[in-house]
Amino acid sequence: MHLMIFGAGYSGKAIAAALSHSTRHVCGTTRSAEKAADLKKAGITPFVFDGETIVPDLGHRLSSITHLVQSIPPGADGDDLLNIASRNAHNDLPDLQWLCYLSTVGVYGDHDGAWVDETSECRPTSERSRQRLAAEEQWLETGEKHGLPVAILRLSGIYGPGRNPFRKLMDGSAKRVIREGQVFNRIRVEDIGYAAAFLAEREIGGIFNVTDSEPAPPQDVITEAARLMGIDPPAEIAFEDADMSPMARSFWGENKRVSNEKLRKLGYEFEFPNYRQSLKQMWDMRTY
Repeated sequence: MHLMIFGAGYSGKAIAAALSHSTRHVCGTTRSAEKAADLKKAGITPFVFDGETIVPDLGHRLSSITHLVQSIPPGADGDDLLNIASRNAHNDLPDLQWLCYLSTVGVYGDHDGAWVDETSECRPTSERSRQRLAAEEQWLETGEKHGLPVAILRLSGIYGPGRNPFRKLMDGSAKRVIREGQVFNRIRVEDIGYAAAFLAEREIGGIFNVTDSEPAPPQDVITEAARLMGIDPPAEIAFEDADMSPMARSFWGENKRVSNEKLRKLGYEFEFPNYRQSLKQMWDMRTY
């Protein structure tokens, strides 16, 4: 397996780590030379990619890629990588066997707290989620055109080492915002890597929710992290009184419970199926 990750950031690095034993070579793109050095330290051959131009060195490497992960969010004009893949994947990527697109559960929009799965209606409310849904459809069409399996991973709120409630409690930015009936799913970043590896190694395509098994009120997660730390949680704040950015507030405008049953029925077992187990492991192992 020769793996290329476009946008090898937080989730991309987790995918590279999960597939490290299955790959002969792992490459990843980033936008800066500084971040390229970080990728190299992680064992990933780096390429600086501006989101538009495939430079000769990158194009040469693509000619031997067997598995490709697209983690770069689409812009207002769509997904630039689609211009390569849809134009002529067999020429530009002659050895390609499997594609993966990292999307978001935001494509489902608001379902008033009801359960949703991969067959549920998508009614995204934000422009960024509408762009994601359009990119999903285009990647699936590209895969069908070229006879390639395309895995669409719809990710819930990502957390893990370096990005978690412990860090927020430590730096004083944690908030316990209360809104009656509000729940969110979340996903530990390592499970994104493991789930992608599970599908890549079997070259499975389709749409999959990559999310934990226990949607929960966000204040409960902060309270549990504070309990593990042995400190008092921050005071409760009513949603109406909370100081949030417009983007953060838009997330709270969507309420749903996202099922991961489809992926589990294939045989994938989540390493961190709920926030309590995950936070305890992180705290005990001091990996926060």
